[in-house]
Amino acid sequence: METIDPATGRPLPTDAIQRILFIAPSVHVYNIPPLASTKGYVAASWTADNNKRQIFTARLRILETAIPTANNDETVKTDILLEDPINGQLFAAAPYTTIGVVEQVLDSSRFFAIRVEGEGGRKAVLGIGFEERSEAFDFSVSLQEVRKTLGIDDNAKGSGKRTQKAEENAPEKKDFSLKEGETITVNIGSKGIGRRLQEKTEQSGQTQGGFSLPPPPSSGSGGSLLPPPPSANQVKARKRLSQNIEPPKPSSTEELGFDDGEFGEFQ
Repeated sequence: METIDPATGRPLPTDAIQRILFIAPSVHVYNIPPLASTKGYVAASWTADNNKRQIFTARLRILETAIPTANNDETVKTDILLEDPINGQLFAAAPYTTIGVVEQVLDSSRFFAIRVEGEGGRKAVLGIGFEERSEAFDFSVSLQEVRKTLGIDDNAKGSGKRTQKAEENAPEKKDFSLKEGETITVNIGSKGIGRRLQEKTEQSGQTQGGFSLPPPPSSGSGGSLLPPPPSANQVKARKRLSQNIEPPKPSSTEELGFDDGEFGEFQ
């Protein structure tokens, strides 16, 4: 079955995929006056005199069309369609190629100005008004998603291609691993004691990693070095000298501070 592009009325390839991003069953369409201020549109003038400028009540759809290409890409376009709610006949279409295609008015969150295109490239600006604010909010969110998909910004048209969007939008991964010969120094406290993790090959061919300790204090900084240990001959001489010394005789009771026994027994 041949698929027809509702925005242009032309047939689409058999492998084309269409997806409805948003639908509102009843949207009021207005024939709005030319823009009088550079600040934007005002919907109060559209609804004056008992909605005198309203020309139609339409069904609004946001339709995405994706056509696969030979190099595994997709040519994607999105159209805003205003259709007859009864028979689905197209009333007006607005290809969403720039952010300026849809402008929200200054005095209401339910009204928008849409730039539509007709046969022969004719263009016009129509006003639309949603009956519910929730519908207007969902409409704005859907257009925001379309801009992300097509890469539409304030100054440029969308590329019309969608190729591996997840990889393109993902943040760039950085490699923080240590390369051969690189070191890390961590300063702890105010004394600046360093701890260095080192991964490199020493002259012995072994890979070592550890902490670098501060050097010992030099003798000129006021510190004293320990004496060398005694030799074996000195140890033997000290041993012989200790054996020749007679043990001291036990001291008498008087020398130890006791009396001669006069008060040796408790009374």
